[in-house]
Amino acid sequence: MKAERQISSIPLRVEDTSDDEAVAQPPIFYKTVKVNNLDIFYREAGPKDAPTILLLHGFPTSSNMFRNLIPRLSTSFHVVAADYPGFGQSSMPDHKDFAYTFENLTNVVEQLVGMLGLTNYSLYVMDYGAPIGYRLALRHPERVQALIVQNGNAYDEGLLKFWDPIKKYWEDPTPENRQGIHSLVDPKSTRWQYENGVADHTLLDPTTWTLDQVGLDRPGNDDIQLDLFYDYRTNLPLYPEFQAYFRTYQPPTLIVWGKNDAIFPAEGAAPYSRDLKILETHLLDTGHFALETHGEEIASRIKAFFKEHEIAD
Repeated sequence: MKAERQISSIPLRVEDTSDDEAVAQPPIFYKTVKVNNLDIFYREAGPKDAPTILLLHGFPTSSNMFRNLIPRLSTSFHVVAADYPGFGQSSMPDHKDFAYTFENLTNVVEQLVGMLGLTNYSLYVMDYGAPIGYRLALRHPERVQALIVQNGNAYDEGLLKFWDPIKKYWEDPTPENRQGIHSLVDPKSTRWQYENGVADHTLLDPTTWTLDQVGLDRPGNDDIQLDLFYDYRTNLPLYPEFQAYFRTYQPPTLIVWGKNDAIFPAEGAAPYSRDLKILETHLLDTGHFALETHGEEIASRIKAFFKEHEIAD
């Protein structure tokens, strides 16, 4: 019997009945390791014998997007959040020396996971983190215990109007069409990603888009991001494989989706119900970066979902 539950934009705080608040919060460690001569930065917290959640960030941010979620989860989970090459505190080789593709970013994450000895984990995927996480799941389906999906697409229905200029570049990768999407790395666009779909902008910490823009403004980073925009096209042919993975392995899945997101709109959340049996969907009244406004609720939902479905190592 299908265990799907869909809850649309209910302003409900899930009560956490655990003793987490009585437990001292574990420290957060900020580490860097070498992966194929690249410095890869990651954040790690929580007991290593607890269930592991691998947090995979989106564009244009870094593991910094999880800075508030990590302490909320670390009393119950072992959490790891890495910066991809070209993002955050990780190495940023020139795009002529390192191919910025989703396959290569997945390779780096896979090698980091191996170095950390993670043999079982759940995936928290957001934006770019979705195709990276799902590619990783295709390679090691037996390792994935559950999915947490925050505005992470795996269906054609989720690529609407925002993607039209990017699709134009996919179809005709001329310098003119490349320049036509350059505005996506500009300060105005970066701030818009945080503010769009959020009713109360005073809930947003402006250091988020300021820090992201510092990364984007590094010499050469715009070419890195434009390369990744172009390579995003390689994810679409994998959508049927991602969906087959869902149907075959049936990972318990919690969707916490900002329903007002113009980049990955709510239309991308609905099709997951076609393929997954254990599915709980929450459409939150916020935008692309749902953790910025609904972090406490998302953390509580994760704890409740894992407890209900007894997801553990």
